[in-house]
Amino acid sequence: MSQTPFYGPDFELLSQQDPDIAKVLLSELKRQQTTLQLIASENFTSRAVLAALGSTLSNKYAEGYPGKRYYGGCEEVDVAEVIAIDRAKSLFGAEHANVQPHSGASANVAVYAAFTKPGDTVLAMSLPHGGHLTHGSKVNFSGKWFNIVSYGVRQEDELIDYDELRDLAIKNKPKMICSGATAYPSLIDFKKVREICDEVGAIMWVDAAHFIGLVAGKAIPSPVPYADVVSFTTHKVLRGPRGGMILSKAEHAQAIDKAVFPGMQGGPIMSAVAGKAIALKECAEPAYQRYAKDVIANCKVLAKSLEDEGMRAVSGGTETHLALIDIRNTKVNGKVADERCGLAGIVLNKNAIPFDPESPAVTSGIRVGSPATTTQGMGPNEMKSIASLIARAIATDDQKKLSAIRGEVQALTARFPIYSA
Repeated sequence: MSQTPFYGPDFELLSQQDPDIAKVLLSELKRQQTTLQLIASENFTSRAVLAALGSTLSNKYAEGYPGKRYYGGCEEVDVAEVIAIDRAKSLFGAEHANVQPHSGASANVAVYAAFTKPGDTVLAMSLPHGGHLTHGSKVNFSGKWFNIVSYGVRQEDELIDYDELRDLAIKNKPKMICSGATAYPSLIDFKKVREICDEVGAIMWVDAAHFIGLVAGKAIPSPVPYADVVSFTTHKVLRGPRGGMILSKAEHAQAIDKAVFPGMQGGPIMSAVAGKAIALKECAEPAYQRYAKDVIANCKVLAKSLEDEGMRAVSGGTETHLALIDIRNTKVNGKVADERCGLAGIVLNKNAIPFDPESPAVTSGIRVGSPATTTQGMGPNEMKSIASLIARAIATDDQKKLSAIRGEVQALTARFPIYSA
């Protein structure tokens, strides 16, 4: 198996020792290079982040926190973690940062542990209206351990009903109110949520996993000045390694840190912590600030172009990196659309729309995002072309036509290469 410039000199060793895994690495690289990545929660990290993930920091077990570890030999990883913490606090204007959570879901577990106990009432966004599994799904720990009261969007405009949120908060007196979602294309009024939290004495928690990269790029308002605690993933728009992070007010620092370790997990993945530090440094650069704004501009064009193709953008469009598209006018459901687009080299996901008549396994919509294609350098003209490709893929089950569309996709991605020599 030939060496590729992207994987570097160690790849030749890997290809000799484990050709099966080496083949997977090459195949996945080719998949990412030759298909359109429209999953809103995915992106392409820099080579620097990937270098950290494959570094010798992977070898170090570092239970505890800088200066207070349970193992020796942590002098160097302490430096990496302090750098990550300082960069997070500086970038987001936060009083405290914990960079150890292994994932966004892990960070959310820690938030629950820091501020609630099993059986407490938590107000969170309804999953069918865009919320996350950890916001109260019956099959998730959150729905099993806590009394989750859900709020949602208005049917007439598909925007959060803050009056309903306030009424539910007054009626149920939740210990904590969560705002944030995985499929909500509009901005959240953090000031209004703060006022409701203050009125009922609730902790204000913002799960910013999806949009924190836009906050980092100063493209949308930040929840940090308003929230008691903000949890998020470090991939997605933020363009870092897979992992989680928590920001909080200083008064909650001890509770958060204890909830992460020893409350929720053991040693952090120090290679990922270093990768987070690198990504945070990249986010502070002017190029990233421009990128974050371009992500939103591209998504707006993509949503509008899909509407021009006869589909409907939920809530009238998007103000973020993702768009939720009602495709019922195509006479095809989300599951079928997802499958057909996949055959055409267009990677997106089926997604429920608010008040969806279909089941979660089928859905009436698709979710598209612009983080990865924007990282590649694509712009408004490419978004229009992508919308056309999506519409044509959804409209046919003819394998030859889908294969032809895939060829057009490959021609497009070839103009915007990733991880090339």
